[in-house]
Amino acid sequence: MSTLANRPFVKMNGLGNEILVLDLRAEPVAVKPEEARALAKPEALPFDQIMALYPPKTPGTEAFVRIYNSDGSEAGACGNGMRCIAALAGAETGKQVVNFETKSGLSTCRIDGPETVTVDMGKPRFGWDEIPLAEEFRDTRAIELQIGPIDQPILHSPSVVNVGNPHAIFWVDDVNAYDLARFGPMLENHMIFPERANISLVKIVDRDHIVVRTWERGAGLTKACGTAACASAVAAARLKKVNRKLRVTLPGGDLVVEWRERDDHILMTGPVATEFSGKVDAKMLAPKVGA
Repeated sequence: MSTLANRPFVKMNGLGNEILVLDLRAEPVAVKPEEARALAKPEALPFDQIMALYPPKTPGTEAFVRIYNSDGSEAGACGNGMRCIAALAGAETGKQVVNFETKSGLSTCRIDGPETVTVDMGKPRFGWDEIPLAEEFRDTRAIELQIGPIDQPILHSPSVVNVGNPHAIFWVDDVNAYDLARFGPMLENHMIFPERANISLVKIVDRDHIVVRTWERGAGLTKACGTAACASAVAAARLKKVNRKLRVTLPGGDLVVEWRERDDHILMTGPVATEFSGKVDAKMLAPKVGA
Protein backbone atom coordinates (compact mmCIF):
# COMPACT_ATOMS: atom_id res chain seq x y z
CA MET A 1 0.00 0.00 0.00
CA SER A 2 1.23 3.49 -0.79
CA THR A 3 2.38 5.67 2.08
CA LEU A 4 -0.05 8.39 0.88
CA ALA A 5 -3.12 6.15 0.99
CA ASN A 6 -5.81 7.40 3.38
CA ARG A 7 -3.99 10.68 3.97
CA PRO A 8 -6.31 13.72 4.17
CA PHE A 9 -6.26 16.21 1.32
CA VAL A 10 -7.88 19.50 0.41
CA LYS A 11 -8.42 20.35 -3.27
CA MET A 12 -8.15 24.10 -3.87
CA ASN A 13 -7.36 26.55 -6.64
CA GLY A 14 -5.94 30.02 -7.06
CA LEU A 15 -7.39 31.62 -10.19
CA GLY A 16 -7.90 28.13 -11.61
CA ASN A 17 -4.33 27.02 -10.81
CA GLU A 18 -5.26 23.58 -9.44
CA ILE A 19 -3.69 22.90 -6.03
CA LEU A 20 -3.75 19.69 -4.01
CA VAL A 21 -2.85 20.22 -0.34
CA LEU A 22 -1.50 17.23 1.59
CA ASP A 23 -0.99 17.79 5.32
CA LEU A 24 1.78 15.36 6.29
CA ARG A 25 2.86 17.12 9.48
CA ALA A 26 1.50 14.43 11.81
CA GLU A 27 3.09 11.49 9.96
CA PRO A 28 5.72 12.78 7.51
CA VAL A 29 6.35 10.66 4.43
CA ALA A 30 7.95 11.55 1.12
CA VAL A 31 5.79 12.12 -1.94
CA LYS A 32 7.23 9.84 -4.59
CA PRO A 33 7.30 11.15 -8.17
CA GLU A 34 5.22 8.18 -9.36
CA GLU A 35 2.62 8.92 -6.66
CA ALA A 36 2.38 12.56 -7.76
CA ARG A 37 1.91 11.49 -11.38
CA ALA A 38 -0.74 8.95 -10.36
CA LEU A 39 -2.70 11.51 -8.33
CA ALA A 40 -2.56 13.95 -11.26
CA LYS A 41 -4.47 11.55 -13.54
CA PRO A 42 -7.89 12.84 -14.66
CA GLU A 43 -9.65 9.99 -12.84
CA ALA A 44 -7.81 10.74 -9.57
CA LEU A 45 -7.23 14.27 -8.21
CA PRO A 46 -5.90 16.24 -11.20
CA PHE A 47 -3.73 19.14 -10.10
CA ASP A 48 -1.02 21.51 -11.30
CA GLN A 49 0.89 21.46 -8.00
CA ILE A 50 0.87 19.52 -4.73
CA MET A 51 1.62 21.55 -1.61
CA ALA A 52 2.91 18.94 0.86
CA LEU A 53 3.10 20.24 4.44
CA TYR A 54 5.80 18.87 6.76
CA PRO A 55 6.76 19.70 10.37
CA PRO A 56 8.32 23.17 10.58
CA LYS A 57 12.10 23.43 10.62
CA THR A 58 12.18 27.07 11.70
CA PRO A 59 10.44 28.46 14.83
CA GLY A 60 7.50 30.72 13.97
CA THR A 61 6.60 28.88 10.75
CA GLU A 62 3.49 26.79 10.22
CA ALA A 63 5.15 24.12 8.10
CA PHE A 64 8.01 23.26 5.79
CA VAL A 65 6.45 23.00 2.33
CA ARG A 66 7.58 20.79 -0.53
CA ILE A 67 6.01 21.54 -3.89
CA TYR A 68 5.47 18.92 -6.59
CA ASN A 69 4.41 19.45 -10.19
CA SER A 70 2.00 17.15 -11.98
CA ASP A 71 4.90 15.42 -13.76
CA GLY A 72 6.40 14.43 -10.39
CA SER A 73 9.22 16.99 -10.44
CA GLU A 74 9.78 19.34 -7.52
CA ALA A 75 9.36 23.13 -7.69
CA GLY A 76 10.99 25.78 -5.54
CA ALA A 77 7.97 28.08 -5.25
CA CYS A 78 4.28 28.33 -6.08
CA GLY A 79 2.57 31.63 -5.34
CA ASN A 80 -0.99 30.44 -5.95
CA GLY A 81 -0.38 27.34 -3.84
CA MET A 82 1.08 29.45 -1.05
CA ARG A 83 -2.07 31.56 -0.96
CA CYS A 84 -4.13 28.37 -0.64
CA ILE A 85 -2.21 26.92 2.30
CA ALA A 86 -2.09 30.35 3.96
CA ALA A 87 -5.89 30.54 3.81
CA LEU A 88 -6.13 27.09 5.41
CA ALA A 89 -3.63 28.01 8.13
CA GLY A 90 -5.41 31.27 8.84
CA ALA A 91 -8.74 29.49 9.22
CA GLU A 92 -7.12 26.84 11.44
CA THR A 93 -5.15 29.16 13.73
CA GLY A 94 -7.06 32.45 13.56
CA LYS A 95 -3.81 34.24 12.64
CA GLN A 96 -3.83 37.08 10.14
CA VAL A 97 -0.16 36.56 9.26
CA VAL A 98 1.32 33.08 8.74
CA ASN A 99 4.80 31.98 7.74
CA PHE A 100 5.97 28.99 5.74
CA GLU A 101 9.36 27.69 4.67
CA THR A 102 10.22 26.18 1.29
CA LYS A 103 13.52 25.18 -0.26
CA SER A 104 13.55 28.70 -1.76
CA GLY A 105 13.33 30.32 1.68
CA LEU A 106 10.82 31.81 4.12
CA SER A 107 7.48 33.12 2.90
CA THR A 108 5.19 35.45 4.86
CA CYS A 109 1.48 35.48 3.97
CA ARG A 110 -1.17 37.97 5.07
CA ILE A 111 -4.83 36.94 5.23
CA ASP A 112 -6.71 39.90 3.74
CA GLY A 113 -10.11 38.19 3.85
CA PRO A 114 -11.68 34.71 3.78
CA GLU A 115 -10.79 34.31 0.10
CA THR A 116 -7.98 36.82 -0.47
CA VAL A 117 -4.33 36.45 0.53
CA THR A 118 -1.14 38.45 -0.02
CA VAL A 119 2.13 36.52 -0.28
CA ASP A 120 5.60 37.98 0.15
CA MET A 121 7.51 36.20 -2.62
CA GLY A 122 10.89 37.60 -1.57
CA LYS A 123 13.46 39.27 -3.82
CA PRO A 124 13.86 38.44 -7.53
CA ARG A 125 17.25 37.20 -8.70
CA PHE A 126 18.68 38.47 -11.98
CA GLY A 127 22.20 37.03 -12.14
CA TRP A 128 22.72 34.54 -14.97
CA ASP A 129 24.10 31.99 -12.49
CA GLU A 130 21.19 32.57 -10.07
CA ILE A 131 18.45 31.86 -12.64
CA PRO A 132 20.41 29.67 -13.65
CA LEU A 133 21.56 29.84 -17.27
CA ALA A 134 24.05 27.49 -18.89
CA GLU A 135 26.24 30.37 -20.07
CA GLU A 136 27.02 33.89 -18.95
CA PHE A 137 24.82 36.81 -19.96
CA ARG A 138 25.79 40.12 -18.36
CA ASP A 139 22.36 41.65 -19.02
CA THR A 140 19.45 39.30 -18.32
CA ARG A 141 16.86 41.88 -19.37
CA ALA A 142 17.20 40.29 -22.83
CA ILE A 143 19.17 37.15 -23.68
CA GLU A 144 19.96 35.56 -27.02
CA LEU A 145 17.28 32.92 -27.47
CA GLN A 146 14.82 32.55 -30.31
CA ILE A 147 12.48 30.17 -32.09
CA GLY A 148 12.08 30.28 -35.85
CA PRO A 149 14.23 31.59 -38.73
CA ILE A 150 17.20 33.77 -37.76
CA ASP A 151 15.99 36.67 -39.92
CA GLN A 152 12.33 36.33 -38.89
CA PRO A 153 12.13 34.66 -35.46
CA ILE A 154 8.72 33.79 -34.08
CA LEU A 155 9.80 34.50 -30.49
CA HIS A 156 13.07 36.07 -29.41
CA SER A 157 15.11 37.98 -26.79
CA PRO A 158 13.34 37.00 -23.56
CA SER A 159 13.93 38.60 -20.20
CA VAL A 160 14.95 36.03 -17.58
CA VAL A 161 14.58 36.09 -13.80
CA ASN A 162 14.34 33.68 -10.88
CA VAL A 163 11.37 34.13 -8.54
CA GLY A 164 11.78 30.86 -6.66
CA ASN A 165 11.72 29.17 -10.09
CA PRO A 166 13.49 30.08 -13.36
CA HIS A 167 11.38 32.18 -15.74
CA ALA A 168 11.77 33.37 -19.33
CA ILE A 169 9.46 36.17 -20.51
CA PHE A 170 8.82 36.87 -24.19
CA TRP A 171 7.25 40.25 -25.01
CA VAL A 172 4.43 39.97 -27.55
CA ASP A 173 1.46 41.96 -28.89
CA ASP A 174 -1.02 39.12 -28.41
CA VAL A 175 -0.45 36.28 -25.92
CA ASN A 176 -2.97 34.07 -27.75
CA ALA A 177 -1.39 34.46 -31.19
CA TYR A 178 1.23 31.77 -30.53
CA ASP A 179 0.99 28.01 -30.15
CA LEU A 180 2.40 27.92 -26.61
CA ALA A 181 1.45 24.26 -26.19
CA ARG A 182 3.88 23.54 -29.03
CA PHE A 183 6.66 26.00 -28.22
CA GLY A 184 6.43 25.70 -24.45
CA PRO A 185 8.01 22.25 -24.06
CA MET A 186 10.82 23.12 -26.50
CA LEU A 187 11.70 26.29 -24.61
CA GLU A 188 11.21 24.78 -21.15
CA ASN A 189 13.81 22.13 -21.98
CA HIS A 190 16.19 24.34 -23.98
CA MET A 191 19.86 23.72 -23.21
CA ILE A 192 20.26 27.29 -21.96
CA PHE A 193 18.13 26.34 -18.91
CA PRO A 194 19.96 23.59 -16.94
CA GLU A 195 17.06 23.39 -14.46
CA ARG A 196 14.41 23.93 -17.15
CA ALA A 197 12.27 27.08 -17.04
CA ASN A 198 8.76 28.49 -16.97
CA ILE A 199 7.95 30.15 -20.31
CA SER A 200 5.63 33.17 -20.45
CA LEU A 201 4.19 35.31 -23.21
CA VAL A 202 3.48 38.83 -21.95
CA LYS A 203 1.60 41.77 -23.44
CA ILE A 204 2.03 45.20 -21.87
CA VAL A 205 -1.37 46.90 -21.95
CA ASP A 206 -0.32 50.08 -20.12
CA ARG A 207 1.87 51.09 -17.19
CA ASP A 208 -0.53 49.51 -14.70
CA HIS A 209 -1.61 46.36 -16.53
CA ILE A 210 -0.04 43.35 -18.25
CA VAL A 211 -1.49 40.13 -19.69
CA VAL A 212 0.37 36.85 -19.11
CA ARG A 213 0.06 33.35 -20.53
CA THR A 214 2.42 30.67 -19.22
CA TRP A 215 3.77 27.24 -20.02
CA GLU A 216 4.67 26.06 -16.52
CA ARG A 217 7.74 23.92 -15.95
CA GLY A 218 6.58 20.44 -15.01
CA ALA A 219 2.87 21.23 -15.36
CA GLY A 220 2.27 22.60 -18.87
CA LEU A 221 -0.37 25.18 -19.75
CA THR A 222 -2.11 26.46 -16.62
CA LYS A 223 -4.90 28.94 -15.97
CA ALA A 224 -2.61 30.83 -13.62
CA CYS A 225 1.00 30.73 -12.47
CA GLY A 226 1.75 33.00 -9.53
CA THR A 227 5.52 33.04 -9.89
CA ALA A 228 5.13 33.80 -13.61
CA ALA A 229 2.89 36.75 -12.77
CA CYS A 230 5.56 38.03 -10.36
CA ALA A 231 8.43 37.37 -12.77
CA SER A 232 6.61 39.12 -15.63
CA ALA A 233 5.72 42.17 -13.52
CA VAL A 234 9.28 42.53 -12.25
CA ALA A 235 10.84 42.00 -15.69
CA ALA A 236 8.53 44.63 -17.21
CA ALA A 237 9.31 47.11 -14.42
CA ARG A 238 13.03 46.44 -14.84
CA LEU A 239 12.67 47.48 -18.49
CA LYS A 240 10.83 50.65 -17.34
CA LYS A 241 7.74 49.57 -19.26
CA VAL A 242 5.38 49.51 -16.24
CA ASN A 243 5.01 50.83 -12.71
CA ARG A 244 6.14 48.78 -9.72
CA LYS A 245 2.54 47.94 -8.74
CA LEU A 246 0.19 46.63 -11.41
CA ARG A 247 -2.64 44.32 -12.38
CA VAL A 248 -1.61 41.04 -13.96
CA THR A 249 -4.27 39.31 -16.05
CA LEU A 250 -3.92 35.53 -16.43
CA PRO A 251 -6.30 33.12 -18.19
CA GLY A 252 -7.90 32.39 -14.79
CA GLY A 253 -8.28 36.00 -13.66
CA ASP A 254 -6.35 38.89 -12.13
CA LEU A 255 -3.60 39.24 -9.53
CA VAL A 256 -2.10 42.40 -8.08
CA VAL A 257 1.70 42.36 -7.99
CA GLU A 258 3.85 44.99 -6.29
CA TRP A 259 7.65 45.05 -6.51
CA ARG A 260 8.23 46.99 -3.30
CA GLU A 261 10.88 49.66 -3.72
CA ARG A 262 12.11 49.87 -0.13
CA ASP A 263 13.30 46.26 0.08
CA ASP A 264 12.84 44.80 -3.45
CA HIS A 265 10.37 42.18 -2.15
CA ILE A 266 7.53 41.08 -4.44
CA LEU A 267 4.01 41.10 -2.97
CA MET A 268 1.33 39.13 -4.78
CA THR A 269 -2.36 39.48 -3.87
CA GLY A 270 -5.12 37.26 -5.19
CA PRO A 271 -8.04 34.95 -4.46
CA VAL A 272 -8.24 31.36 -3.25
CA ALA A 273 -11.07 28.84 -3.47
CA THR A 274 -11.66 25.52 -1.75
CA GLU A 275 -13.23 22.86 -3.97
CA PHE A 276 -13.54 19.73 -1.78
CA SER A 277 -11.66 17.58 0.72
CA GLY A 278 -11.31 13.89 1.54
CA LYS A 279 -8.78 11.10 1.95
CA VAL A 280 -6.50 9.71 -0.72
CA ASP A 281 -7.91 6.47 -2.08
CA ALA A 282 -5.28 3.77 -2.57
CA LYS A 283 -6.86 3.02 -5.97
CA MET A 284 -5.87 6.50 -7.15
CA LEU A 285 -2.21 5.62 -6.57
CA ALA A 286 -2.25 2.36 -8.51
CA PRO A 287 -0.31 2.49 -11.80
CA LYS A 288 -2.41 2.47 -14.96
CA VAL A 289 -2.87 -0.95 -16.50
CA GLY A 290 -0.57 -1.21 -19.51
CA ALA A 291 1.40 1.90 -18.46
